[in-house]
Amino acid sequence: MNALSSYLNETINSINILDKFYASFLMFCTKEYKGLKKQRALNKYSENPTLNNPSDIKTEYTVINTIKIRYAHYSNPGKETILLLSPLPQSIIAYAPIWNDLIKDYNVYAYDLPGFGRSEGGLEFMTFEAQGQFLHHFIEHFNIKKPHIVAPDVGMPTAIYYTAQHKKNVSSLIIGDGPAINPSNNGSIIEKLGFSKFWQFLIGNFVDAGAFVEVGNRLGYVNYTPNSFELSDYIKSYKGRLSNPIEWFKKYPESLTTLDPLLEKVSVPTLIFWGENDEILPKDNGIKLQNRINQSEIKIFKNCGHFSYQDQSEEFMTMIQHWLNQQLEGNNKND
Repeated sequence: MNALSSYLNETINSINILDKFYASFLMFCTKEYKGLKKQRALNKYSENPTLNNPSDIKTEYTVINTIKIRYAHYSNPGKETILLLSPLPQSIIAYAPIWNDLIKDYNVYAYDLPGFGRSEGGLEFMTFEAQGQFLHHFIEHFNIKKPHIVAPDVGMPTAIYYTAQHKKNVSSLIIGDGPAINPSNNGSIIEKLGFSKFWQFLIGNFVDAGAFVEVGNRLGYVNYTPNSFELSDYIKSYKGRLSNPIEWFKKYPESLTTLDPLLEKVSVPTLIFWGENDEILPKDNGIKLQNRINQSEIKIFKNCGHFSYQDQSEEFMTMIQHWLNQQLEGNNKND
């Protein structure tokens, strides 16, 4: 079954009026939202979807350590291998804007982290450490050799944890828009979710998946507008299980404490990316990260929100291509 057929066979879930009400309430209590609205106005932001059609990403399921995991793989023998980790509150479908370009030139894997996206998994996976350990199992399960790991958002600490422990198994990291530095400079939505028991209770008990996704949309984009197929996939990813991301945020301070000392142990070429207009985790986190990780560079996308792989997808894809060409040239010189 191709990707289009699978979408047409599914019920499309949408963001409803109540979801928008809850999201508007949260935006009223989120100081950064006003600035993001101004940036959108400058960009003449449209509510019309950026991509009209369903994603071309053909997803499958496999079982790893008894956990059912959604993944995608496009085999391109002899090419460099790229491994994409899912972001929050999205899924691997978020890579739709760059997927067709990626599979032209690379051997590509992508998966929804356990407990996120459409993968199974419970509260036991809601730490940076647990996700890093599972990444090891995913790589072993598919016998993936020396991937370049692309890891935004919640994927970023996952990739850092894994690489600090298994650096010989990684060719390079392409990471950004996520937590790693302790103390972290957090936007107010992260302060609510990670450090306020009141907001954790309120969002965990009164907000549904549609509102959770809508909040991400309002805070994460200044250019890109997801289509109904993308939104439906994200809503289904968290329908009835917002307890997972809420638990991840509850463990956020503890996880940062665990991860921060590992940054200097990351000794593979690392490209850090960040959106200039990221108000969920501001760009100075990326600058500090670049100062801590050896062999690292940083790319700041101008006129770009938190979801840079969508908000500036063409430039993001060009960045990946340039980076991998640079790594290949370096390897050839060493040979």
